[in-house]
Amino acid sequence: MSFSYYGELCTEVYDLTKKIGQSFNGDIEYYKDRLKPIKGRILEAMVGSGRVIIPLLESGFIIDGVDSSHEMLASCHQRCEERGLKPNLYQADLKELSLPNKYEAIIIPAGSFLLIEKREDSIAVLKKLFDHLLPGGRLILDLFLPDNINFAPTDKSEITPFTLPNGDTIIMEDRLVEVDIFNQCKVSYLKYEKWRNGELIQTELQRFALRWYGVEEFKFVLESVGFSDVVISADFEYGKQPSNGNQEFIYEAVRK
Repeated sequence: MSFSYYGELCTEVYDLTKKIGQSFNGDIEYYKDRLKPIKGRILEAMVGSGRVIIPLLESGFIIDGVDSSHEMLASCHQRCEERGLKPNLYQADLKELSLPNKYEAIIIPAGSFLLIEKREDSIAVLKKLFDHLLPGGRLILDLFLPDNINFAPTDKSEITPFTLPNGDTIIMEDRLVEVDIFNQCKVSYLKYEKWRNGELIQTELQRFALRWYGVEEFKFVLESVGFSDVVISADFEYGKQPSNGNQEFIYEAVRK
């Protein structure tokens, strides 16, 4: 079985469901506000197809993007060009990140950091991001907790159809196949089928892993890498203290 990583069909669904400038629970507004003091260069890691970077660029921020998916970056390039924007966009594995610039801030919106499946890889990525920050630079990212941690693998699949602007339909089948409560990780298999006029014209398989962290646990992870002055906020309200009712958490940490 051959899996893609944010391939062509996944990207089409992503573009349809995560539109440019579409704010999730106030995340874009939060990042704009927290980045206001930044006059220098910013990096959005795991930039995807441009939902966040494009409104930031249009607000006047100097911001680069990096992602490991060729298809996602191609979509981001196209969407930027349509708006007359020309950011530096890089394709790279974050574990091996080596960009020509240092940054005053690095952001990772939409809980994307949770897509790094292995703990040793997440540490390696944080170290690379730390190295790409200027002294005094800030890392800002948001994480979330699963909706329900009392889940178990099942033979049942969740089927979701998506109608594309040209009339094609992509049917996504989502099946949970692995759950490791102890290591805080779950894996789903996603199958995409693209249909046109009743004919199946394209398929794609994706292995979708998600690893989550305890609220204080991730603070300790950041500090172990060398970050300091870690502030945890909830629900995209800076300074709001996390509680049992919160499932989205924003971390801001400084490279001294």
